[in-house]
Amino acid sequence: MTMKTTCCTRRLYHAIFLFLAVFALIFVLRRMDILQYHPQVNPIKSQDSIIPKFHPKVNATIIIPRVSPHHIVNRNFCTFQPLSLQDALEERLILDSIAWPETPLLPSPISLEQTTDPAHSTFTILPGRKGGQWHVGDQLEVMIQTFDFQGRPKKSGGDFITARLHNRKLEAGVAGQVVDHLNGSYSAVFSLLWKGDAQVEVTLVHPSEAVTVLNRLNREQPDRTYFKSLYRSGSFSETTICNVCLRPTQQLLCNYTDLRTGEPWFCYKPKNLSCDTRINHFRVAFKQNIISKEEKLFQSAVNLKVPIQATGPSNVAGLPKEHGQLKVNSSSVTGPSGYYYQGVWRALGGTTVSQFNSSAITQCLKGKAVHMYGDSTVRQWFEFLNAVLPGLKEFDLHNRKPVGPFMSLDYENNILVTYRCHGPPIHWITIPTRELRYIANELDDLNAGPNTVVVLSIWAHITTYPMEIYIRRLQSIRRAVVRLLDTNPGTMVIIRTANSRALSLQVSLTNSDWYSLQCDKVLKAMFKGLNVHLIDAWEMTLAHHLPHDIHPPPPIIRNMMNCLFSYICPQKHG
Repeated sequence: MTMKTTCCTRRLYHAIFLFLAVFALIFVLRRMDILQYHPQVNPIKSQDSIIPKFHPKVNATIIIPRVSPHHIVNRNFCTFQPLSLQDALEERLILDSIAWPETPLLPSPISLEQTTDPAHSTFTILPGRKGGQWHVGDQLEVMIQTFDFQGRPKKSGGDFITARLHNRKLEAGVAGQVVDHLNGSYSAVFSLLWKGDAQVEVTLVHPSEAVTVLNRLNREQPDRTYFKSLYRSGSFSETTICNVCLRPTQQLLCNYTDLRTGEPWFCYKPKNLSCDTRINHFRVAFKQNIISKEEKLFQSAVNLKVPIQATGPSNVAGLPKEHGQLKVNSSSVTGPSGYYYQGVWRALGGTTVSQFNSSAITQCLKGKAVHMYGDSTVRQWFEFLNAVLPGLKEFDLHNRKPVGPFMSLDYENNILVTYRCHGPPIHWITIPTRELRYIANELDDLNAGPNTVVVLSIWAHITTYPMEIYIRRLQSIRRAVVRLLDTNPGTMVIIRTANSRALSLQVSLTNSDWYSLQCDKVLKAMFKGLNVHLIDAWEMTLAHHLPHDIHPPPPIIRNMMNCLFSYICPQKHG
């Protein structure tokens, strides 16, 4: 008994000693900043002011212990700055609001037999409130039933389905709102907004089984698009891999977390060069790490953006609005932001969209500075202005296309237009590190006033990451927008939302419309209630008859620009 007690006591002492030794080691390492993975960000510290503007300070070089690859998921290698209680609550509420219905587990091996088949699936136009008659102002409802490749009804939801109502002769179109009933059936609700024929179009963008794959990829492989940076000192150079999320290895890391915004960015440290010798950033490749045969879930003309056919008529005739007709509202969906008629976008609610020719655009922008920040979808707007305004001349800053920054000037009319890309991640050719700027910092440094217009678009390069990363980027930008409007209340802020695009297997795995839709929902929720204007690129591309493209074709861009000018220079009507 005594021997056993003595043995247990010794083991206890050994355990306590080992615990204290480990605790002391961790304490010493933290004091040396070796294990400091979440640097504290304090934009008002005095030392921040001495950081060179174009060379981000390297906070720390850190060591991450190697982890078994079988246990790697994003929480092990995606770093998240601690949030305030308010921001954490908002993040949780937004994630809950965009939560996708549960999608099925995939069979092994992969087979299409039990997956959603658009060729077997159907939609039916439901009877209107007056039998077979519909009037302008009514709501048209369509019931969609999905079937698998064996022709059996699906019993669960989660498919990504879009719908639109259109008339090619009238160049009319409006996006439908799709409701998932979680049992294999869906409703699509449309506002009937013009007289004449209205054709229903329903599209299966992704079956629910493909959504399972897309969701898993962002959760487990946020680093599947990866980047590199070149480090150079004298004649010696090295390149290393960089990302928001880097997998743990025994390699040292260079921590480029932005001191002002807290935006994370890391590179594996070069073997023979210091972290501050980094000179550029570029995308290397995309790793298609999907399980064998999962590519079957992303086949054009089979189950990737394929139309669903109607059982019965696929169109209705819209009659003129009845005298005294009450507006019909659906309790389950929100209405569209606008629609096309005769090729022109008409916003529903808010500012009336006017049509601007080059002369009217010049008059609208006279004496103004328009600053555009973001991805190539807003750079497309910068290029539009250069093309249509004869007096606007681009000033050669000797920067590479498409990186920028760019600047155009109409000296006679005192019009300044600039474009700058957002900070990493960004999927372009080589970008000098001095041009890697975060939008929030640019807004804080902007000399704004009542003749300043700020245009933002950021979504297309952040779709491969957990949604928390996008939410936190937008929270940072929103704080900067609030500060800008508080100090310069006459400044106008206009934000372009995400849009649909053509899809292939690889595009789906990185920039699927499903990812873009999540970004669109988050952005709209994040800026709701602020004194900013949104241009709904999602509905403007979905409602139009032209093919989807990451850079929408000219007729859609012109309509977007007319929305922009209508916000800047609202016209008096009536």
